[in-house]
Amino acid sequence: MKRYCLNMGWLMLAFWVWLGAAGLAQPATNALVWRAAQERVDADLRDWPLERVLKEIAARSGWQIFIEPGIQPTISAKFKDLPLGEALPRLLDQLNFALLPQTNRPPHLYVFRTSLQEATQPVRVTPGDANAAGHDKLIPNELIVSLKPGADIDALARALGAEVVGRIAGLNAYRLRFKDEAQTDLARRTLAETPEVQAVDNNYFIDRPPGTRQVLSTSLGPPQIRPRAPGDGGVVVGLIDTAVQRLEGGLDAFLLPGVSVAGEPAAGGDLTHGKAMAETLLRGLQTVAGNQSGVRILPVDVYGANPTTTTFEVGRGVYEAVNQHGATLLNLSLGTEANSPFLFNLLRSASEQGVLIIAAAGNTPGTTLTLPAAWPWVIAVTAGNRAGQIDPWANRADFVDLVGPGTSIVHHDGQAYYVTGTSSATAHATGLAAGLAETKNKPPAEIEAELRKLLPAPAKTAP
Repeated sequence: MKRYCLNMGWLMLAFWVWLGAAGLAQPATNALVWRAAQERVDADLRDWPLERVLKEIAARSGWQIFIEPGIQPTISAKFKDLPLGEALPRLLDQLNFALLPQTNRPPHLYVFRTSLQEATQPVRVTPGDANAAGHDKLIPNELIVSLKPGADIDALARALGAEVVGRIAGLNAYRLRFKDEAQTDLARRTLAETPEVQAVDNNYFIDRPPGTRQVLSTSLGPPQIRPRAPGDGGVVVGLIDTAVQRLEGGLDAFLLPGVSVAGEPAAGGDLTHGKAMAETLLRGLQTVAGNQSGVRILPVDVYGANPTTTTFEVGRGVYEAVNQHGATLLNLSLGTEANSPFLFNLLRSASEQGVLIIAAAGNTPGTTLTLPAAWPWVIAVTAGNRAGQIDPWANRADFVDLVGPGTSIVHHDGQAYYVTGTSSATAHATGLAAGLAETKNKPPAEIEAELRKLLPAPAKTAP
């Protein structure tokens, strides 16, 4: 269990108190939306202190930022979908700045009036600062509605003027879309007073995991482990990710028929993140199980052809894996800073059913509160070495449980690729846990204890 379970409990309590006090969601104003993959920015800032702006940029981009001491303007800016080169001057009040790439670490952003050499004061991101970054993931004009048994979602949606765009029938949970903000707010108030309604939650975007790069040369081939028939109650790993393509080296027999909750995957033959995680997981499995295993991987595609997924789709993927296909382990090499009670309750329920859940801590340096990794019943994995020293680009927050190798070599269409991130560290840890679950035949708490013998905890660092 995590060292800070009480803190997370208070976090969820605070969220529900806020929800009850607010009564309805506030419009997404006075916010900074940072789409790192596309290098585009939206902003609606009113009199923000420069320090706050820089902390928000650092929390989202992963950059290390240094400022010339004594600069204290307030920033007001409003724009949409600007490239970084145009957004930064407006976010920095026309101050001078330089964004410099670094070797094997995040870029450095220097902000100054006189000269770059004067930008010596680091901008430090605290957990509270990073937690604010989840607000820009809110999906406007959508609600997740959970109903009591016997309630009719279609009749309710018609009465509200909503479209049902997602269903988890076994949970009586539904994704509703409204035409505008006013209709959404009215529906939220109405639903709060409707006896058939069990819960109303926001829906949030979750970014697609980062891609891979080709390796010029390597002697490392695919894992050499071979599948054998699973025994009774065999270990099934739910891989909640993008689609998984055919595995190299005869490893396809480890894959169960895949589940998609977000439509057809993207067209094209490029290596998917899901496939990279599946091969990484099998390499970890081989470390424990040897040259044969009855473990099976259930690919659950929660992205389809979309650039993002949502907390609703991830929750639906978790439900499908655990309740419909018998997954006993979950690998979540993805994360968000948005706090979703809907996903929180689903994963807690899975844990209570005896499912071991392993999730990525995130690739933002500092102490970002990444979910679901930070929740108490989830094993959070960051990237680093065997001594527990965390890679400079990886999350080092207090909720991190284990440190795994942050780089893996995977194969696709005869070419080797490498993937870097806490995603890889998580898949490796899940492979180890799957091997332990198969060979030790112990309950989840004991498997977690055995896993902690194979991977180090984060090394203590001097304050």
